[in-house]
Amino acid sequence: MKKIFLMAMMASPLSAQTSSDVVSDTSVTKIAFGSCRDSRDKDQSMLEVVLKYKPDVFIFLGDNIYGDTADMELLKKKYAVLGNEPGFQKVRAQTKVLATWDDHDYGINDGGNSYSMRQESQQVFLDFFDEPKDSVRRTRPGIYTSYSFGSKGKTVQIILLDTRYFRDVLPIFKGKKKPGTVGWYEQTTDTSKTLLGAEQWLWLEKQLQVKADVRILASSIQMLSYEKGMENWGQTPHEQKRLFSLLEKYQANKTVAISGDVHFAELSKVMIGDYPLYDLTSSGLTHTSKGWSQAKNSFRVGKSHWEINAGLIEIDWKKSSLTLNIINKAGKKLIEHPLPFSDLVFPSK
Repeated sequence: MKKIFLMAMMASPLSAQTSSDVVSDTSVTKIAFGSCRDSRDKDQSMLEVVLKYKPDVFIFLGDNIYGDTADMELLKKKYAVLGNEPGFQKVRAQTKVLATWDDHDYGINDGGNSYSMRQESQQVFLDFFDEPKDSVRRTRPGIYTSYSFGSKGKTVQIILLDTRYFRDVLPIFKGKKKPGTVGWYEQTTDTSKTLLGAEQWLWLEKQLQVKADVRILASSIQMLSYEKGMENWGQTPHEQKRLFSLLEKYQANKTVAISGDVHFAELSKVMIGDYPLYDLTSSGLTHTSKGWSQAKNSFRVGKSHWEINAGLIEIDWKKSSLTLNIINKAGKKLIEHPLPFSDLVFPSK
C-alpha cells in the first residue's frame, strides 16, 4: 500500500496548532473499528469479516492485546502474537491501520497515571504500530493524535484520545452495588480529577477547531453511558461536561463518537442542547459478555448486542449522510443507524 500521509509540522507550538497531526488528501468513506482482541484460544476471524466491507481505515480502539504486565519484553512478545495473526496481517495490508490503547494493552487492568511503566509502554505501542520516527506522538507523553483525510467538502477528521496515560484514580463503590451495575466505580465529585490531563485537553480544544466535514472522536472507554459502574467518561462528569461544552463552543458539527471496552455493542445518544451526540460502542473482536450487555444504560438507542462484533461508519457524500453500523461474525448488520448530515448540526449562535 502506498504511503499517503504527510506529517504536520512538528516545529509548530501546541498553542498555534490548527491542523490535525497527520494530513492526507485521500478520501475515505468507510471507517471500521473494534476493541478487545485476545489471542488466548479465541476465534480471530472477525477482522477478516470486516475486510469484506472494504474499509478505507481500521481503528484499533484498545485492549488490542491483553498484556497486563510491567515486563516490556513480555509485552513485546504479546504484540508479536497479534502481528503474526493472519487477520491482522490482512488488515494491515489492505487498509490504513490507526490505533489507541485501553488498560490491558497499556499494561495494567483499569490502569491510569500511576502505572510505573507508562513511558516504556508508550514506546512499545508506537513501535508495534509502525509510528514514524519523526512522529509528534514520539515527542510528547501519551499516545493521543489526530488525522485528517480527504479534500475540501469531503474531509474526515479522526481524533484518537488517550484515556489512560493521564487518568486519575476513580472512586469505588462502598457497600452493595446499585441495581443494573456490573462494575465497581462511582462518579467522582472531585473536580480536580482528570481523565485526559491538561496538555491533552489543550490539544483537543485546538483539534475541535480544525475544519472537518465529518469528525470522529475515538475513545477507548464509553463517552456517554455511565450507569454500569464500569470505567467511562461519566465517572468524571466534570470532564464529560467540559467535552460537551467544547463541542458546543466550536460548533463541532457532524461529530460522532466511537468507543470499546465493555465486551458488547450498543449505540448511545445524549442531547447537547439541540445537538444529538452519538457514541457507537464496539466490543469485542474475540470475546463478549451477555451479562454485561444487560447492564443499565438510559442513553441506549435500540438494543445491546453481545455477539462478536466490529463497528463500521459509512459516509455517503452524495446523499450527505452517514450510517453507524455494528457487524457480527456472519457479516450481518446488528445495528444500522442512518444519520443525515442535516441532523448533526449545532444551532447557530
